[in-house]
Amino acid sequence: MLTYAMKSKPGDREYNEDYIQMREGANSSLYVLADGLGGCGHGELASFTAVQSVIARHRWDTEADGFLGRAMEGAQSAVTTRQEQQPEAKNMSTTLVVLRVDGDIARWAHIGDSRLYHFSKGKVKSQTIDHSVPQMLVRMGEITPDEIRHHPDRNRLLKTVGRPWGDSSYEVSEETILQDGDAFLLCSDGFWEYITEEQMCRCLKNAKEPSDWLAAMTEIVEKNGVGSDMDNYSAICLYYHF
Repeated sequence: MLTYAMKSKPGDREYNEDYIQMREGANSSLYVLADGLGGCGHGELASFTAVQSVIARHRWDTEADGFLGRAMEGAQSAVTTRQEQQPEAKNMSTTLVVLRVDGDIARWAHIGDSRLYHFSKGKVKSQTIDHSVPQMLVRMGEITPDEIRHHPDRNRLLKTVGRPWGDSSYEVSEETILQDGDAFLLCSDGFWEYITEEQMCRCLKNAKEPSDWLAAMTEIVEKNGVGSDMDNYSAICLYYHF
């Protein structure tokens, strides 16, 4: 059984260009988060378009195998079509992270720097790897993963929905068999920038429900974001229980 909680806030910005949604189907559940880029509401259009494309596909595309790849490709097509229809939004793009759960099988996909964390036994078991300049510097050994949070080039993304794609633009996970007590956090950079993985785990340990976990983490995020011209921040929290 899955339980979840969601939150999306504008922070100190005029527009909330993050967008989140979930859908429960007959045999699977889908959780989607996007962080739009483009400003003046165009990022909001990009994130909305990408998420709605994925959610709409889940209504009729019932085959689990390959779904995430088809969903990511569909989101790219939907956003680029909007760019053609609305020239004033031709530079809009968005991150995208999608989690699909079929029974006790989880799969996820992402592009950009919105993240998915998988927790097992109260610890981070895995997390997505950002498609960003700072993450590239981590791979080159020039900075540490913790230094991504406040790196001056943190907002420079290498891959997003809405920009031209080469090979392997997005990443899809292997199937993961869920264990009792597993948890997931999907979040935009405006969320994970202000909370460490250690704090995420501490909040998870002290929470009984996803809403408790999300509330505790949000308190840390908002406290650390004071006076920083805080970006939009969004998160989806999930617990899995037998």
